[in-house]
Amino acid sequence: MSTAANDYPAPGWRLAGARWLKFNFVGALGIAVQLAVLGFLTGCLRADYGLATAAAVECAVLHNFVWHQRFTWADRPGATWRQILRRLARFNLTTGATSITGNVLLMQVLVERLHLPLMLANLASIALCCVVNFLVSDRFVFNKSGNCVIG
Repeated sequence: MSTAANDYPAPGWRLAGARWLKFNFVGALGIAVQLAVLGFLTGCLRADYGLATAAAVECAVLHNFVWHQRFTWADRPGATWRQILRRLARFNLTTGATSITGNVLLMQVLVERLHLPLMLANLASIALCCVVNFLVSDRFVFNKSGNCVIG
């Protein structure tokens, strides 16, 4: 039985699927980093939870950036330190803005208007923001040209 080349997804789709899995793996590790830093700052150092949360989120963002640069988008390395720092700034601003703003707005809609349970609404918010963060990272942050490319 022969198989036509059209029976398999295009190589671009396989690459995108593998990158999506890597992105989520790094994100899961980032959640662990965030929780560990938050626990250390509030438990051991008795830091204010608001400041500790901001510091923990930033640690997770930095962690995720390093692993996305070296693992998720390793085929798109930064040519210079300047390019890597620009990527870091874009990643920090886009991921942070999407995650914080998106989660706050989505939670309001899902909990207050659709009356979903809090934890389910939070998981849905994380999932939706994850998709946006992946697309922004793929098309804007880790794009070789540094320009936003849609489509």
